[in-house]
Amino acid sequence: MRIPLKTRTRRAAAATALGAVTVLLAAVPASAHVTVQPSSVAKDATDQTFAFRVPNEQQKADTVTVEIDFPTDHPIPSALVAPVPGWTDQIRTTKLATPIHTDDGDITDVVSQIVWTGGRIAPGHFQDFTVDFGALPGGTDAVVFKALQTYSDGSIVRWIEEPKAGQAEPEHPAPVLHLTAAVSGTVGQADPAGQSPAARSGSDATARGLGVAGIVVGIAGGLAGVVLGRRGRGTGGPAAAE
Repeated sequence: MRIPLKTRTRRAAAATALGAVTVLLAAVPASAHVTVQPSSVAKDATDQTFAFRVPNEQQKADTVTVEIDFPTDHPIPSALVAPVPGWTDQIRTTKLATPIHTDDGDITDVVSQIVWTGGRIAPGHFQDFTVDFGALPGGTDAVVFKALQTYSDGSIVRWIEEPKAGQAEPEHPAPVLHLTAAVSGTVGQADPAGQSPAARSGSDATARGLGVAGIVVGIAGGLAGVVLGRRGRGTGGPAAAE
């Protein structure tokens, strides 16, 4: 039996719409890595508050310990940690072989590690651990942190591989904070609405997610329209005579 041209056209349109929805859904990341938010800031930024975002990528275990190791080659002199309900934090320091000379005196002890324990991140969830740096390090364009994520089943995921320019992303990349050219008075400060860089980063990510969701809903709506139109024409009207 020969299928009418309009029927074939409607079926092709429906298949195309369904395929587009599938592609868009596949493009949404199914998992994430431990990252620092925002991931870049100007070297002269005045807002030095960052969040280490830790997602749980396991299906049957909770994250119970988070360890962030700070670099000592480009050290961060001090840090303040925002409290996270249910978690206990500990800041560890190390003594530098060569002190950092500043206008306020020499700095001999710097942050080497921050550890959070006592809480839980359930599967399918993430937790932000917010830290205010005393100052951004100089002499570098990138600050590489190393993160260890311990699960309730005893397994440990080591986010310690440094991404290399021009190469594929490693399986367990370390969180990297990129330091961009200094732009006094513009980058790193709160915007007129009072948002910090971390807040703006979260807002941008939310906007992108809503945009993708809107496209998916629009295509799904178009597909539903095609199907409903096909059913309507099959029960009456001019198309029923085809």
